[in-house]
This record gives sequence, structure tokens and C-alpha cells, in this order.
Amino acid sequence: MSFQKAREQKLYGVQADVTISLDGVPFLMHDATLRRTTNVEEALPELAHQPASMFNWTDLKQLNAGEWFLKTDPFWTVRSLPASDYREAQNQSICTLTELLELAKGNMTLLLNLWELPRDHPYRSTFFNITLDTLLRSGHPQHLVMWLPSRQRPLVQKVAPGFQQTSDVKETVASLRRGHIQKLNLRYTQVSSQDIRDCSAWNLSVNLYTVNEPWLFSLLWCSGVQSVTSDNSHTLSKVPSPVWIMAPDEYCLIWITADLVSFTLIVGIFILQKWRLGNIRTYNPEQIMLSAAVRRTSRDVKIMKEKLIFSEISDGVENTDDLSMCSENGFSNDVLTPMEPKTRPGRGGR
Repeated sequence: MSFQKAREQKLYGVQADVTISLDGVPFLMHDATLRRTTNVEEALPELAHQPASMFNWTDLKQLNAGEWFLKTDPFWTVRSLPASDYREAQNQSICTLTELLELAKGNMTLLLNLWELPRDHPYRSTFFNITLDTLLRSGHPQHLVMWLPSRQRPLVQKVAPGFQQTSDVKETVASLRRGHIQKLNLRYTQVSSQDIRDCSAWNLSVNLYTVNEPWLFSLLWCSGVQSVTSDNSHTLSKVPSPVWIMAPDEYCLIWITADLVSFTLIVGIFILQKWRLGNIRTYNPEQIMLSAAVRRTSRDVKIMKEKLIFSEISDGVENTDDLSMCSENGFSNDVLTPMEPKTRPGRGGR
């Protein structure tokens, strides 16, 4: 259903992870197991923890692969689904690689990756060739296939020279050119604007994942990214142009201007504060006491000074008397020591 919606929206292409069943049917599965995206725990609970590739296709095609989406609503879109789409989602089954190729019908780009099979899988050694043969027999144009697996890449280049060899490893441009890599498929946090420009200079296309927000889509668009992988294609497809376009020089000019204005304000505030503090006079306690809101005559000020001085002298005299009394009584600056009792003279013997 998701691939059908992508086709209706006329998107550039779709991405899929391919594995193969025990009886040799290549099918699409994003996870290593079936637990998250199917009802395997209800239908086949004893096999629920098995890898997805360890099931026969007769069992796989009976599983429901749509109810999990309606229950979890991972992209908050279930409420907006029409009744017909809701019923279709309820009855979704696992998609085979052949069904995807039939749906693409030669005008959609396919970004394909292959799962590594368990050691005891009967098709472990031939899975690669079976998948490649399925692609070639479908008649899907080779230039619309982005081939991601790095294993046996020289063989793929020989058998299907039209495939767009794609790498998910960030390497130097020279190394990618030596490996005949034409596209890069990386997480958007792994690359910088300079990396994108370097790849463009060497005619290397870049696809970044997972981009769901319009602002991020716009930013990457302006950076020169050729395509993105998204879970929110129904929103991004409605963005006809970048949300906000700004040249790098203009962006830099805005930041420099903001820095200069901030610096000027800080310096101005510092100078103003210094000027204000420089005009504040210093006062001693006597001046502060005499500085009253009500103006006083010089005679009143003189009387207040005399009272203040007299009170300070009186306090000094009282303290001196106390100290004198302590000294007279023997308590001042003396160390108390125990006194030995006086012995009475003994009587002399006759």
C-alpha cells in the first residue's frame, strides 16, 4: 500500500530491504524479524522470534502486515486516512520483490538493499544471484536501480552494468571513484555542505535519510542534495520550493551584524555604568548622619556635632571606669593561680 501511495504521489522512487524465504521467494521486510510489522505472535507464536527469512512463503503470505500500522500510528496519519484506505491497510500482506517490480512498472527508481541470511539458510549462497536474476527478468530499466549491497559488486557491475552502484559508507571521493560508485546513501547527520559540494564536483549524487521535516528538507535542498529518503513523503511532496532561501554570504552578514550590535550595546552599558558610579560622592558616617532631608541651620548642625562628640566621650569614660574597677579588684590581666595554704609553725620539742 505504501508503494502504491508513493506511485500516486509521483515520487522519485522507493527504498526496500530484500530477503528470501525458506522456499526461495524474495520478499520485502524492513526488520530482521516479523514481530513488529506482522501478527506473527498471534498466528505463529512458537516461531515469532525466528528471523524473517526462516519462514516458508506459504506461512508468510498468511500474515497480516497492516494492523500494526493502524494500532501504533507511527506517523500520526491514521486519523486522516479515508475509509477505503483504512480497510485496505487492515488487509495488507507481505510484499514480494516481484510485486514491487510490477508496481514500479519501469518508471520508479528502486533503492535496494539485501539482508544477510543465517548460516543454516538453504539459499544463503544463491540468494544474491536469485535476487539479481529476478530484477533482470522483470525488465525494469537498469538505470532505475540503485544497488546498495557491497558484496560481489564487481560481479553486479559485469552482469548489470546499468545499475547505479550506491554506497552507504562515507569515503573519500577518490576511493569512491575507484570503486565506480555513482551515488551515496547516508544519514543526513554524516555529511556537511562541503562534502555535498565535493561530491557534486565529481558527479556523485547524494541521497540522505531519514528526512521528515520541511525545514530540513529545504536546508538540504539548498545545500545541493539530489534526493532524500522520507517517512513523510505526503508532506514533503507538497513543498514546491525551499521554505526559506538565504545565500551563505547573506547568512554570514546577518550573524556578523548581530555580533557587532551586541558588542556595541555591552560596551555602551559598561561606559554608562562607569559614568554613573563616578558621580557618586563618598560619605563618612558623620556626614551621612548630618545629611538630612530637611535643611538645618548651621547652629543646629553645630549642636548635633557637639552631642555626637560628647556621647562618644561619655562612652569612652564608662569603659575606662569599668576597666579600672576590674584592675583594682585583681581581675584584670591577671592569671589566677591556686594559693598554697599557710602552714602553722610546729612546736619545738623540749
